[in-house]
Amino acid sequence: MKKRQFNKLLLSAGAVGLADVPLGITRAIGQTRGGTLNAVLQPEPPTLNIGVNQQTPTQTVAGKIFLSLLTYDFNMKPLPSLARSWTISPDGKTYTFSLERNVKWHDGKPLTADDVVYTVKEFLPVSHPRAKAIFARCESVTAPDPYTVVFKLAEPFGAFLGAFDISNLPVMPKHIYAGTDIQKNPANQAPIGCGPFKFKEWVRGSHIHLVRNEQYFKPGKPYLDAVIYRMIPDGASRAVALEGGTVQLTQWTDLELFDAQRLSKNPKFAMTTKGYEFFAPIMYLEMNVRNAPLNNKLFRQAVSHAIDREFIRDKILYGFGKIATGPICSKTRFYDGNVKKYDLSLDKAKALLDQMGLKPDDKGIRARVRLPVAPYGEMPARACEYIRQSLAKIGIAVTLESSDAAGWAQKIANWDYDMNLTWPFQYGDPAMGVTRNYVSSNIRKVLFSNTIGYSNPEVDKLADAAAAAVDDTKRQALYSQMQKILVEDAPIAWLVEMEFPTIHDKRLQNLVTTGIGIHESFDSVYFQG
Repeated sequence: MKKRQFNKLLLSAGAVGLADVPLGITRAIGQTRGGTLNAVLQPEPPTLNIGVNQQTPTQTVAGKIFLSLLTYDFNMKPLPSLARSWTISPDGKTYTFSLERNVKWHDGKPLTADDVVYTVKEFLPVSHPRAKAIFARCESVTAPDPYTVVFKLAEPFGAFLGAFDISNLPVMPKHIYAGTDIQKNPANQAPIGCGPFKFKEWVRGSHIHLVRNEQYFKPGKPYLDAVIYRMIPDGASRAVALEGGTVQLTQWTDLELFDAQRLSKNPKFAMTTKGYEFFAPIMYLEMNVRNAPLNNKLFRQAVSHAIDREFIRDKILYGFGKIATGPICSKTRFYDGNVKKYDLSLDKAKALLDQMGLKPDDKGIRARVRLPVAPYGEMPARACEYIRQSLAKIGIAVTLESSDAAGWAQKIANWDYDMNLTWPFQYGDPAMGVTRNYVSSNIRKVLFSNTIGYSNPEVDKLADAAAAAVDDTKRQALYSQMQKILVEDAPIAWLVEMEFPTIHDKRLQNLVTTGIGIHESFDSVYFQG
């Protein structure tokens, strides 16, 4: 029996235990309201609360349950969400948001400005990798009335209007979390949000079932009856599920990229790489600079010279991407490619290791490092294996460590690693998604913060000045200087600016409408008859 036939049997067998969960499109032909969207989710998230966990699977599901004040179009211009309007004072220090009036939490309680203030001042600083750096710039966050929130900054912050998406500021219910241990609150597993879909059930290892919020504040929306995210751990089985109609949507790394190439040519499906502009992730190899010999710049530069970025793009990412030059993606504001280049050169790499006195032993090994493998399918596993083989050529022995999503996140958050292959999001502006990985003030035991422990006072100074500047020309000059220093210091080997295929049933409409893509609320998504 061929592997794909076997996987089809597995999927069929798995469906037997899901008799009460709709499989495929359950909707009368021709309607724009109704139906169940089945989508792949992998790996299984550790929690469904985006306020306490920023891993991609959590964000994907939580975007349907929670909302923020704003969302953003493909060009990063703000659009209304919970805030129906907003104003900025002439001095750039005061941001006033007017909230929608009839928003309710899924338990029926009204959402007010107090929930926003609580989220910013008490919830996010405890658990969020970026919120501390962003909202610490506020002198005050107040609610002068139940439908108005006022942010007063100590000084102008050029990126501040980009801080109000679902990942940076997911508004949380104060009445559920206030006075509790935020990290251990049971609502993290059975969330109570205000978005278009409500949590119904989470069957571990099987599926997460969301249903329409009948009290959603936008009349007539959402159009779908339900969204079901299905955990299908095997890459080939995910492709079979899409081909067979068990699911109608895959995103991010759900499909192995060779399958994505093949299925994009199937007339039943549509494929787009749009909807990732806000995230603009760069695949990179970060190095824990606390640990010898990674604490030596020459070692880190040697690693950068030993990796063939074109091979990763062409053979592992199947052409989905562009060679990265530094910490800022070319799709993100203030990119500057005029930085030091790390061409593939084993001779240069070995010379740098020799220069630092790191000589090979009788087995040819100069150093040993640990590399946890991110559990996001075969792609990162292959990339880590390639890195292991590449570094072996210059005498660096890499031990690959496997774990599930929760174990990987815990290991990285606790600084328990030497190297880590990952692709954090940039969030439209360096002040939001880039500098958090490098500034000294954000060295924290929180995933996707400065877990590598890199600290450079000049980088700190430039990052702060660029964030505070209002004029884009000044910001560009500051960020350009910062990029040059970081690329020289090489705390990270930046590899490829990633592109991701979203492949879906052609009958699915309004799926990708903003730069946030499939992390959006899906309140306008529908099946076309």
